[in-house]
Amino acid sequence: MAASVVGSAVVSFNSTKISHRKIAHFQQTALPVKLPGSFHVQSRSLSSFSSTGIKAHVATIEQASTEATRSVQAPVVVVTGASRGIGRAVALAMGKAGCKVLVNYARSSKEAEEVCNEIEASGGQAITFGGDVSKEEDVNSMFKTAIDAWGTVDVLINNAGITRDGLLMRMMKSQWQEVIDLNLSGVFLCTQAAAKVMMKKRKGRIINIASVVGLVGNVGQANYAAAKAGVIGFTKSVAKEYAIRNITVNAVAPGFIASDMTAKLGVDIEKKILESIPLGRYGRTEEVAGLVEFLALNPAANYITGQVVTIDGGMVM
Repeated sequence: MAASVVGSAVVSFNSTKISHRKIAHFQQTALPVKLPGSFHVQSRSLSSFSSTGIKAHVATIEQASTEATRSVQAPVVVVTGASRGIGRAVALAMGKAGCKVLVNYARSSKEAEEVCNEIEASGGQAITFGGDVSKEEDVNSMFKTAIDAWGTVDVLINNAGITRDGLLMRMMKSQWQEVIDLNLSGVFLCTQAAAKVMMKKRKGRIINIASVVGLVGNVGQANYAAAKAGVIGFTKSVAKEYAIRNITVNAVAPGFIASDMTAKLGVDIEKKILESIPLGRYGRTEEVAGLVEFLALNPAANYITGQVVTIDGGMVM
């Protein structure tokens, strides 16, 4: 089971498929070979192994070595706000694709542990980190945790976000500031921390979860729309800055995605929403995760940067 981390690095994850003891066993029992010519074996090994047995033994070692190398090369991914919703779906998709995933959460520690368990059950590696991405010290500790565990960060998915809806004339400053701090400043802090690692490697991918609300606005969401519009502008600017270092930066802008919130909408409100969506249904978190996975991992996305990709059933055309 993965361990939670709040302010410090407490890490626990599944080991790779081959243990150090197993490697030592191979080294002790494998037969040394002289090439070219006939092979030479040490005492008492000759009677124990046939030619076929030797070949099988060597093949096993080579396979174990390949698996270990593949494990080391697995991309390291940080997903913020990954305990539920879109973030959860993204973390699971990354884990099942073979990545090592840091699952960030703010309050939902139980849900974050469940995400880690599911990733590990599929053969991946995952750790949790409890922290507020709007706080610089938490962000720095989060990236330190990933680097201490796996040595680097290859992909950052900025997903953490909140809503504090209300008409502007009634909106309190605290409602405005909370949303701006987490949804926009959090993206700034995490991107800055990730870029420090990626610039040294001259390689990396950053995907920011924006919203169609950042493109068209929405009644009662001036704070949320401003933050997401800021994320879009931020994405384009950072993409231009880091392109020279082979770091791609893109934004995904979901429309109405099925969630606990949409499930609580009244029949009349839901009917009005669905009428505004050409495909006539809500999106699924797995569909958003599939798009994020493509931008984060697929070689076909190497030449895509500074883009805002909507996934909204045709709402914004």
